[in-house]
Amino acid sequence: MILPVYTYNHPVLKQRTAQIDDMSDELRDLIRDMFETMYKANGIGLAANQVGKGLSLTVIDISDRDEGEDPGQIVLINPVIEAFSDDEEEFEEGCLSLPDYRDTVIRPSAIQVRYLDASMTERVMEADGLVARVMQHEIDHLNGIYFFERLSPIRRTLGSGKLKKIARGQFEADYPTFPQSE
Repeated sequence: MILPVYTYNHPVLKQRTAQIDDMSDELRDLIRDMFETMYKANGIGLAANQVGKGLSLTVIDISDRDEGEDPGQIVLINPVIEAFSDDEEEFEEGCLSLPDYRDTVIRPSAIQVRYLDASMTERVMEADGLVARVMQHEIDHLNGIYFFERLSPIRRTLGSGKLKKIARGQFEADYPTFPQSE
């Protein structure tokens, strides 16, 4: 089932998400629906709070990107970044909760993440490149942080007009959003 993606300024996007203690049929359905929603929106990552669920869960799939990487579908439950590289990269990011807004964000180029997978098995993954970037972006969501909050003050000021339009619902998206766009 395609779920509506919550857009900028909805309170659920600024709240820290709750830890998940066990797998349930409802959670499996949510994971499946999140992947379906992400694919419909042509995204490569989606956090549970972006679909209105305050849970520490994100899904990622970069397999259709021409980056030479293909780890397949990734489910991160209760993810925690344990280590960051000293090297950083600039990369243009966008966000399904911020339609029509993109900007260049500087992030560590490699990370180590501890999480539970869809089987509730604890894993530790070392990631770099696009996978590391998407994980950082999505884990930021779980902590109530938008990508634009990682920008310099001048870049944030330049983007403020786009944010105001999104908050007013003045955007177009090829996927369902909440609240609805005009």
